[in-house]
Amino acid sequence: MGKRKREMAERLKEEKKQVAVAKLNEVPTSPRKMRLVVDTIRGKEVNQALDLLRYSKKAPSVRLEKLLRSAIANWESKNPDKKAELDNGNVIVKTIMVGEGRTLKRIRPCPQGRAGRIRKRSNHVTVILDVKPQPAAATTTPEEA
Repeated sequence: MGKRKREMAERLKEEKKQVAVAKLNEVPTSPRKMRLVVDTIRGKEVNQALDLLRYSKKAPSVRLEKLLRSAIANWESKNPDKKAELDNGNVIVKTIMVGEGRTLKRIRPCPQGRAGRIRKRSNHVTVILDVKPQPAAATTTPEEA
């Protein structure tokens, strides 16, 4: 492995230490319904996202709240020295993705002896938590001043 490639791998490994991931597979809800709830918490601070999910009337919000709590626990175990950042509101839902899972196909009787298809959809949800990016300080050079 070359020097540049090794340095890149080490840098990516350091970045992954800050990030916490949680996955939920084969959720028996259609991906479309899950995305409606997911879109409300994407990019939000984790405590605010938990509040939004707790008081949401949508059915997938119960499973999503449990998944977010799992992601927070993963973040706390990866960063035991940075628990204050969680209380200060610096931890955000960086990425949350909903992918289509397997579809169970069932048959329902229809009029005139026909059979109608029922598609019971499922989905996979992935949550990635990270620390808020710090705003870059404006640096001025002596030439500009």
